[in-house]
Amino acid sequence: MCLVTLAFQSHPNYPLVVVANRDESYDRPTAAADFWSDYPQLLAGRDLEAGGTWFGINRGGRWATVTNFRGGGLAGDRSRGELPTNYLRRHWPTVDQYFRGVMADGDCYSGFSLLAGSVNELAYCNNLTRTTTKLGPGVYTLSNDLLDTPWPKAELAREKLQQAVKADRLRSEDLVAVLASRQCFPDRHLPDTGVGLEMERTLSPPFIVSHSYGTRCTTVLLIDNDGNVEFAEQTFLRGRAIGDIRQYRFTIEEPR
Repeated sequence: MCLVTLAFQSHPNYPLVVVANRDESYDRPTAAADFWSDYPQLLAGRDLEAGGTWFGINRGGRWATVTNFRGGGLAGDRSRGELPTNYLRRHWPTVDQYFRGVMADGDCYSGFSLLAGSVNELAYCNNLTRTTTKLGPGVYTLSNDLLDTPWPKAELAREKLQQAVKADRLRSEDLVAVLASRQCFPDRHLPDTGVGLEMERTLSPPFIVSHSYGTRCTTVLLIDNDGNVEFAEQTFLRGRAIGDIRQYRFTIEEPR
């Protein structure tokens, strides 16, 4: 997952609104979002190469997403897709409890940023600065750097989400458009992450299309004040939508 924008406890009717794009090689095998047969409480897409996920939620209302760091960093052997998956497969009393274990094993993974929580709590951690932060109400962005790094596409995503959440009623079909821009930014605004100017240009839009790599899906998560969850995913291949948007709705269950 390479671009996430979210509104936490910032809408009168929806305490959690998340819109995220997953950018990946087109040939990496992937299963579309669904409830997993081996973990029926878990709703997520699945990386069929390593077995984990980039973004998911469970029936208890806990959600998580992970991004990597562009241009290098740590080099670990374990898949970063484990990080959201392990949080969602069982009940954790608090995000902090889970993050303590994540930070203890941080060197086992290549560079990552992890967001996790529920409608009541939100936390962020990464294994480059080794920091864990509990977040308050607000609108946040996460791309392939630290939380709220003001890359042009992240700032555009924030602006688009802030506009979208002005509506009283939100629909996943409409929120997919928050991260739909394919417009590259001028060179003078691009970060220098060590991948070269041509690649910086290619990666600069919220929605990426290139020869072998790009946005594979856009995911929307909405949770309202009554605990009703709407999880939607539109998949893409080389910039073209594949099938209709997949939508799942359920009400948060109390942990057993």
